[in-house]
Amino acid sequence: MVSWSFLTSHARVLLLVAHDPGVRLRDIAASLGITERSAFSIITDLVEAGYVIKEKDGRRNRYHIQAHLPLPEPTSQERTVGQVLALLTGTGPAATPRPPAAAGTPGSGGDGQRPTAETGAGQAVGEPGGGGPRRDSPGSAVPGGRRQAGP
Repeated sequence: MVSWSFLTSHARVLLLVAHDPGVRLRDIAASLGITERSAFSIITDLVEAGYVIKEKDGRRNRYHIQAHLPLPEPTSQERTVGQVLALLTGTGPAATPRPPAAAGTPGSGGDGQRPTAETGAGQAVGEPGGGGPRRDSPGSAVPGGRRQAGP
């Protein structure tokens, strides 16, 4: 059994909020195997950093992710929170697996372009939204922040 994760608790909480903006702290804690106090602390960190807006909805809280903000790591600031969430949740063009194309044809990588999910038009390799790991490969991320077992 794996005792570590590629994603931090903050990233895992953000994924849960992306799946359910009305998720309760109790449910976050149970899903991630952390205490409610830790879940509260993580949500507070995300709110104070501006990545999440907390809004009171009756007796419950509702969270709104600020997907347009860049990631906090200096080496990853060309990516936004929304692009990473799209990749990890399987929504949006960044997470869509692309079929292999013949060498030298448009979108094959021979011209430095990849087709986008919406139009099939080329997008420069390394641009936001281009590429990413296949979600159906062994050891790839699956919804809920869990990883599939490798061979």
